[in-house]
Formats: sequence, structure tokens, C-alpha cells
Amino acid sequence: MNALSELTIRSGTARRLVVIGNGMAGCRAVEDILARDPGLFTVTIFGAEPRVNYNRIMLSPVLSGEKSFDEIVINPAAWYADNAITLVSGDPVAAIDRTARTVTSASGRVEPYDRLLIATGSEPFIIPVPGKDLSGVVTFRDLDDVDRMLAAADIGGHAVVIGGGLLGLEAAHGLSLRGMTVTVIHLMPTLMERQLDEAAGYLLRTELERRGQTILTGADTAEILGAGGRVTGVRLKDGRELPAEIVVMAVGIRPSTALARAAGIETERGIVVDDHMVTSDPAIWAVGECVQHRGACYGLVAPLWDMCRSLADAATGTPSGFAGAATATRLKVSGIDLFSAGDFSGGDGCEDIVMRDAARGLYKRVVVQDGRLVGAVLYGDTSDGNWYFDLLKRGEDVREIRDALIFGQAFAMGGNAFADPDAAVAALSDQSEICGCNGVSKGTVMAAIAGGACSLDAVRGTCKASASCGSCTGLVESLLRLSLGDSVEAGPRTMCKCTSFTHGDVRRQIVDQGLRAIPAVMQQLGWKTPDGCASCRPAINYYLLCTWPGEYQDDQASRFVNERLHANIQKDGTYSVVPRMWGGMTNPDELRAIADATEKYGRMVKVTGGQRLDIFGVKKEDLPAIWSDLNAAGMVSGHAYGKSLRTVKTCVGSEWCRFGTQDSTGLGIQVERLTWGSWMPHKFKIAVSGCPRNCAEATIKDFGVVCVDSGYELSVGGNGGIKVRATDFLCKVATEAEVLDVCAAFIQFYREDAWYLERTAPWLERIGLDRIKTRLFGDPKAIGELAARFRYSQEFMQDDPWARRAAGEDADLHQHIAEFRPFPTLKLMETV
Repeated sequence: MNALSELTIRSGTARRLVVIGNGMAGCRAVEDILARDPGLFTVTIFGAEPRVNYNRIMLSPVLSGEKSFDEIVINPAAWYADNAITLVSGDPVAAIDRTARTVTSASGRVEPYDRLLIATGSEPFIIPVPGKDLSGVVTFRDLDDVDRMLAAADIGGHAVVIGGGLLGLEAAHGLSLRGMTVTVIHLMPTLMERQLDEAAGYLLRTELERRGQTILTGADTAEILGAGGRVTGVRLKDGRELPAEIVVMAVGIRPSTALARAAGIETERGIVVDDHMVTSDPAIWAVGECVQHRGACYGLVAPLWDMCRSLADAATGTPSGFAGAATATRLKVSGIDLFSAGDFSGGDGCEDIVMRDAARGLYKRVVVQDGRLVGAVLYGDTSDGNWYFDLLKRGEDVREIRDALIFGQAFAMGGNAFADPDAAVAALSDQSEICGCNGVSKGTVMAAIAGGACSLDAVRGTCKASASCGSCTGLVESLLRLSLGDSVEAGPRTMCKCTSFTHGDVRRQIVDQGLRAIPAVMQQLGWKTPDGCASCRPAINYYLLCTWPGEYQDDQASRFVNERLHANIQKDGTYSVVPRMWGGMTNPDELRAIADATEKYGRMVKVTGGQRLDIFGVKKEDLPAIWSDLNAAGMVSGHAYGKSLRTVKTCVGSEWCRFGTQDSTGLGIQVERLTWGSWMPHKFKIAVSGCPRNCAEATIKDFGVVCVDSGYELSVGGNGGIKVRATDFLCKVATEAEVLDVCAAFIQFYREDAWYLERTAPWLERIGLDRIKTRLFGDPKAIGELAARFRYSQEFMQDDPWARRAAGEDADLHQHIAEFRPFPTLKLMETV
């Protein structure tokens, strides 16, 4: 290899740097050079794919539907333009002329270079079995592979994944979420045998099988079957045949060395490089999965970032040198926490320390040799993964904490981390990895904060920590608190103390990741408490209910007491019951039923401001009986207790009033029949006034209708509570049908966009009336689409809870009728 002086380029000369490979390693090396000396090179990048640089390790979330391609882009087109980089995409380099110092692309383009960087990455290994070239046999290396898998998933059927390593299991997970029946074939007896021991592999297999995947270990592929040039199945060497509409080859990768080898550059398993990433040609560097350093090839991202830093340091005259790297692995399958680092094979001189908790599905194993941690496997709880990995990389002597090592950092630190959660992060070294997706260390995050990044978003924008999968958000926030204390700039308010995510983040993740249960949300988003709290559980329950109508089963345990008991609790521990009166209308039969129920179960009846009758003084144990009596009279719950539609207030309108311009009562009844039972972020009130005199007070309601001679004036965002707010004018329509459609569309937009416990008035003030108008009227189809979604949701919401509870149909959800029997020692429980 050449001396360092051979590869150092003096600043100011702006030599020509050509990069072969527009992937993560090549672009990261360019980024690191630009950060040190932006004028050092004029840069041209050749990419085989017809797109900008993106995060390949996030392809799994794209396949599973948790992210879009735009969300995994690392360097958008603006980055190339801003840095005067010429991107030649979709035109791979076909040849290198080392004598002329030029490269020639597949299209014939010739580009001269002063320095060449090869970052060709790796190639998927295709097992040489009959049928490997059939249509429908794909690999899992780039976005085109994902598109092919998504096309197969759209058709449905069976998928076979050959390979039970990281990529294979992530592919299987994504295809399973997309609705395919998935079988994983793995040659070895243990899944991910390079990263997991037998015990952790067993736990992983059990969980994947519980999710519906079929896992075949010790299975060897004999042939891929096909008909008409397309795959139809897989035959194993033991004779078993598996049907398949798609076969994913994920058995491993190997460095892409053909281009370098053809140019006469020294190659073995990979392109041979020294500590500064220089090849056998002093004018040519190489980084990434294509290289071999000190006999080792790397397929994980963290060592690649270290290579890029070493190259950039050397190129700018401050050589650091790459000395190899320990690697850590995390599986990107939602709901499965798995971490592995170092050598866990054990053997002579090694000590295994193991902890198991079968009931919780937890397994931890650390391997110690000569007083130092050399390997770790964590399943079910990976919170100490960074700490173990830091100890392993630094080779720190752990003999003093050996007895506490398996219990994690908090215990091993003598309890400090229990008293102060940030203490664990403070104890990490500057070299500790914080963000694995982007290769960001603690020192880099601290430097970004010292440079003026005073918020989470600022850190993300400065060094990319927490900008990809988000799993390290809590660590970044801890570093912000440690550095800035109370000076941390607050971003959007988080949902509660259990999470670092905002309401908007949680709603978006539920949709993007297809999360359909409260435990799945908490697991995937890294909740800090095991079961949430009284703030987040009702919110998550509502978001799931709104997002997945007809699919999500409402979790009554996550509702406030009034919503659980379908009545309003009062100061003396009794309840009030409010039957629904459509548009404020009633009849003698309903009045008699209310009078009888009041005499039988209550103490008082009162006319409410929403034109209904409220029965007070009902005992908890009498609730099912009073519901039954009121149901028998044809009345349903008024939802006076719920974050839902409360009332539709009306005046008598044109049928009786000499000033009335339209049938406000009839319209109000139609609106209430449409909207009753719908769960909302907060309580929701509607009013319909028959003329501009506005006797129904429509202009202080969440949705108000004022009838005029020429039609109906609609307004939104009113509130008559502590902070009175008049509505904002939304639009004017000509027909009752249009009123119903706009009302349904506005409610659905509010339901999908607002935060839980955010009423329409503060929601409107937060997002602005213009955004609401744009959403509703910017696209001619928007009203119809939103209204259709609302009406579809109502098919599952307009189910009277009183009737079900009175009939005992909710036994599983409501712990049988025993919930309403008086408990001898407790009068009242007010909490969730």
C-alpha cells in the first residue's frame, strides 16, 4: 500500500473525484469529505439505480408498509445540486481505465478522474438450483426488489423465503403483513445462527410462528418449480413441495468485486484496502460492503460509517485509520426486540451469564472472557444493548460489576439509573453508537448540540440522529437534557410522559405501520411504561378506533369511567342518564317512560341546554335496568358522557315559526340520525337554526347550520364553554343533502386530524380555517370521499351501548353484569 502522502490531496485544487456507486457508503464518504473540506473535489457520482441515494436498511419498513420511499431518502436531489455534484443515475460504470484514469459507463459515457472511489456494495447470493432464473424469483437488495414483492403481494397467495437470516426474516415479515401466506426455509437448525444462540433463536421462531409464518429449519432447497416460465413452488431435498407465487432468495451476500478485478485491482473475497481505504492503486479508494480490510468483510452499516470517516480524514490530511470494528445486529420486525453483538460462541476461557424470564418472553446472555465482555444476545428487552455494545467495543474490564452485569446498566451502576434515567446515557462513552441507521455516535450528537442544536428536530437536521426509524429518539432527548437542562427548546407536545412521540406522530405511525392494537403501538414506538397511563391509553384507543373501523375492537378498559359505564358520574357517586331525543323532539310515550324511570330509579329529572331530559340519582347497580326500560320505549343512549356527538339542537323552523325559512327541526333530526354514536377526539355539538335570528345558537357549536331563504349557511369551530368562541363561516349550500355531506366530511376530517381531547375550536385555531377549506373544497372529490369514510365508520359505531349492556351482550368486554353490583368497601373509582 502507498504512504499517506500518496492519498492526501491539498485543499484548493478541486481535483476530480468520481464515485462508482450512489448507495449509502459512497454518498456517506462524499458527505464526510464535504464536511471537512467542501472545495476539495468536484464530484461525479454514477449510480446503477435510476433514483437518488436512499437508506437500504429501511427497505424492510417500505415492504411492510411502515414507511414510504420518500421517507427513506437520505440525499434528495437538492443535496446533489446544492453541493455541485453531478449525478449520473441509472447508468452503471462498466469499465475502469487505470492508465488513462477514466471510467466508462454502460451508455458509453467517459468520465476522467484524479481520484476514484469504488463503492459497488454487495451482490445477493443466488443458490445454484434448477429454476433459479424463473420469473417470480427475486432477491431483497434494492427498491426494485421491493416493488416486485409488492406486486406479488397485491395478487396474493403463497410466498417462500429462502434464508432465515436478517434479510430473509424482514422480507417474510413484510410479505406477511401484506397478506401473503409465508414460509421461511432455512438450511441451519437455528434462525439467524450468526447472530443468535439456540435459545434466542427458539424464542424468535416461536414468535414468528405465532404470527402465522411457517418456519422450516434444517431444510435444503432442491429445486424451484415453475410452469410457463413462472415460479409455482419450491421442492425440498426431503421431497416436500411448497406452493409459491413468489420466491425470495435471501441466503446471503458477497462483495461486488467484478469491476475492480477486471481493472487489475487487488481483490480476494473483497477489494483489498488498507486502514485509509486505499486499494492497490494509490489513486483509487474503496469503501463499503465491497471491501476487504485485514481479512474481514462487513455487511452491517456501522463499520461502513467508520470506513467513510477514515477515508475522509485521510483525504483531508488528518488520518485516523480504520482498525476494524465490532458489529451489532437488530432485527427490524415490529414487535420483536432482538439485539446481538460480538462473539457468543463461548468455549474455553469464556464464561456464560444467562437470565431467562419465560413468562415475559425475556432472554439475556452475555459472554465474558478474561474479564471483558466479548458477546451479548438480548431477546424481549434490548434497552441495555447500547451499553453492552459500548463495553464490548472499548474492551472495558467488567470484573467489578460481573455479578450485576446480566441485570443491565441501571443495576450495575448501583441504582443511579433508576433514580435518574439520564444517568445511563451520561455514562456512555463518546464513541457509543446512538443512531445505528445513520451511524451517529454520542460524541457526534453532543457536538451537534454544542454547535447550537437545541431541539430534537435541530439534532435530526444537523447529524441525522433519530431521523430514520426513530428508535433512538429517547437517547437523543436524554443527551439534550444532559447538555441543556431547561434550555432545551420544546418541540410539539408529546402525548404523555410515557413516550417521546406527539399525538400527530402516533396517529401517523398507526397508519404507516398498520398498527392495530394498543400493545402493538406501545411496543413499536418504544413506550417507556409497560401499559401506558390514563392520558395515552384513551388517546391510542381512539386513534385505533378511528383508523380501523370494523377491524379494531374498542378497548373499554382504556376509556374514562363515564364512557365505560355509559352514564355521567355525579359528586355523590350516583349517575345521571340522558336518553337521546332526536333534534330535541320527543313524544308522550317517551315522556311517560322517562317519568316512570325517574320514579323507579332516580331522584330528579332536569331539562338540559341541549333540549333533552337528564335523569339524576341513578345508582350504579340500577344502570342496566334503567337502560332496559328506556330501550323498551324506543330510546337510545344520548352519549352525554362521551367524546362523541352530544346533541343536535334545533328551533321549530318553518313548520311552526313565522320567521322560519327552512325546516330546521326536520334537518336537525336527519343530521343527528347521521352522526349519533360517532366517537370523536372530544365532545361535539351541532345546532340547526331556522333563520338568522339563530334561536338554536348554531354559531357557538362545533358545527352550525343557519337556514336562510336561499339555502343553508354552515359554520364551524364554535364553543359555548369556559372560553366562548363564535364559529367561523365555512360555506353556503343550497340543499339538505349538501348539508349532510359537508357535515359528514367536516366531522371525518376532524376525527382523522385532531388530537385526542382537542375540541374543534382549538383544533381550528391550531391548523387554521384555510387548511380546513383547502382539505374540504380544494379537490372536487374530497367532500364525497370524506363523507363516505364517515358513513362507513358509522356502520360500526351506531350500535346503542345501552341496548347491548342491558341485554348482557357485552359480557366479555365489561366483565359481566357483576361490574354493576355494589362493592362493599369502595364507593367510587374515578380513574381510568
